[in-house]
Amino acid sequence: MTAPEQSLISHLVELRNRLLRAVAVVLIIFLGLFYFANDLYLILVKPLSVLLPSDGQMIATGVAAPFLVPFKLTFVLSVLLAVPVILHQIWAFISPGLYQNEKRFAIPLLLSSIVLFYSGIAFAYFVVLPLVFGFFSAAGPEGISFMPDIGNILDFILKIFFAFGIAFEIPIATFLMVLSGITTVESLSSKRPYIFLGCFVVGMLVTPPDVISQTVLAVPMWLLFEVGVLASRLIRKSPEAVSNL
Repeated sequence: MTAPEQSLISHLVELRNRLLRAVAVVLIIFLGLFYFANDLYLILVKPLSVLLPSDGQMIATGVAAPFLVPFKLTFVLSVLLAVPVILHQIWAFISPGLYQNEKRFAIPLLLSSIVLFYSGIAFAYFVVLPLVFGFFSAAGPEGISFMPDIGNILDFILKIFFAFGIAFEIPIATFLMVLSGITTVESLSSKRPYIFLGCFVVGMLVTPPDVISQTVLAVPMWLLFEVGVLASRLIRKSPEAVSNL
């Protein structure tokens, strides 16, 4: 067996081991949370349950839904909580191939991306969901009982969570685009009106069809874009930072 083949096999073995570690962490978190699956679901839907009218309630239309819906929530939550460990395993796998200056630059970006992703989910839970559920619960015609299905509620909330979690990564994406030379700060600044419009188009595509959820996604996206542009300007004006890249 040649040296390149041995190197390839060793890398594949290391990748397998790190994937197994990440999966093991997800399973451990899942086993620790599964006992509280029903309580976790009630916490998740609290922004909706507090708005239900006196004659409204949540229902399960599937036979296995009372079990499968909390199960699905617990699994997704386990993956979300394991994101730092998963990213650490990815980082440990690719870091030996990076230069020292690249490592110094990548670690802050990695940590920032984790914080921004969780911040997006927190913003969705505490700000967006109460607004959206308040709109939906009050928009129905009279005489219609509001009884949302627990499976549909979970899918709706997870979609909102991931939409806002990914949207909050815009500063990192903007910064990397400028840093890699794909675009420039001046080019982004000149296209600001189109980017502002594009934020509302994205909000329309990835959120439910109501103006409130589209707006509360589009406006933060635009503000986060401005944060990324500002960070790019600051790095560009710092010769020391640029020389370390």
